[in-house]
Amino acid sequence: MIQLKNANQLAIMRDAGRITGEALLLAGERIRPGVSAKELDDVIRRYIRQSGAEPSFLGYDGFPASACISINDQVIHGIPTSKVILKDGDIVKIDVGAYYKGFHGDSARTFACGNISETAQRLIKATEECFWCAVEKLAPGARLGDVGSAIESRAMADGFSVVRKYIGHGVGQQLHEEPDVPNYGTPGRGLRLCSGMTIAIEPMVCEKNSEVKVLPDGWTVVTADGGLSAHYEHTVALTDNGVIVLTKVD
Repeated sequence: MIQLKNANQLAIMRDAGRITGEALLLAGERIRPGVSAKELDDVIRRYIRQSGAEPSFLGYDGFPASACISINDQVIHGIPTSKVILKDGDIVKIDVGAYYKGFHGDSARTFACGNISETAQRLIKATEECFWCAVEKLAPGARLGDVGSAIESRAMADGFSVVRKYIGHGVGQQLHEEPDVPNYGTPGRGLRLCSGMTIAIEPMVCEKNSEVKVLPDGWTVVTADGGLSAHYEHTVALTDNGVIVLTKVD
């Protein structure tokens, strides 16, 4: 069942989203060659707790860290450890959630570590633009197919592909709520959107083929062909007065 949020709940989600976004950007500022993924995870955990919240991901279905940190061909759910050391040319996906006063925020971004390739730059830019193309389609009465189609069309315009196995989702008192929010779709088809919905839109875009696989750790998702991937996500709210990007802080 889709849980629509009232004004008071949205106010709390704004705070949860702010904490989430600030933790994400704080970690992003620490990215440089020689830094470990665990150092970034520590920064995120400390900031979230200092803000009076809890990391949404820590312990979620047994996940062992406060953030998912995925590098290069890793799409999502990378486990940050002290053995994962960033190198010049890496692209680093950080996915963060914060649980505050009964509600979650969820946001992700792809960062450059040092000097990255032209292809990586185009991929990161296209993935962020996929998100904003989706936002342009958000309005009460629109369809989820409009949103997904906008994402896939933008990715394909640069010769990239979108992951189909993993998708966006509702966000609220649970980290993952209904509805599912695919990064592909048919315009005019799918669930009709309405005011009060809060969803995470999260394009996951691949340099080459969109097929993915899970590594033996049971968490880390990588591209099947070894190509690069990028990830960009915000939690958004649909209201009668427009769209609020709850996790955007910059």
